[in-house]
Amino acid sequence: MNDDRTEGSLKKMKGDVKEGVGNVTGDSKLQSEGKADKAEGKIQNLVGGIKDALTGNKDKTDR
Repeated sequence: MNDDRTEGSLKKMKGDVKEGVGNVTGDSKLQSEGKADKAEGKIQNLVGGIKDALTGNKDKTDR
């Protein structure tokens, strides 16, 4: 797994939290930021998956 997948997953989780807090507090700006973070994280995770597939590093780490 490469850094893109890890960072993408973290961004997606951060977006989930932001969106949830925005929903609870009624803060539409925070909700939008959360949705944007989730989308960015999904894309980054997808790019990382493609890189792994191309290099053959599906479940290996670069340590």
